[in-house]
Amino acid sequence: MALHVRVISQKPPGGRCTLYAGYADVLERHLEARAELVFTTTRDAHGEGFPSLWLNGAAVLPEDGVILMPADVLTGLKAHGVPEEAMPGLIEALEAPLDRLLEVEG
Repeated sequence: MALHVRVISQKPPGGRCTLYAGYADVLERHLEARAELVFTTTRDAHGEGFPSLWLNGAAVLPEDGVILMPADVLTGLKAHGVPEEAMPGLIEALEAPLDRLLEVEG
């Protein structure tokens, strides 16, 4: 299955924008997704503006309503038909960008 990942970010990217770009990088490497980074001045978290991450044309929504966590990305992938057997090691790889954000913001 072809997977298109789009991250909508402010320029320069801030915390969540950098995190979501990190998630896109992981998906590109692990699932051979086509990743795209789009810059905008429009604020609309998890919608048409920044910060947001889209899979195949649909925004991935965070369970907590604030920040996408690795589990939210996995849920989005499953909703788009990516089988679990195609995801070995993915949760650990998605946690790396989150860990980097927490170290910087911490």
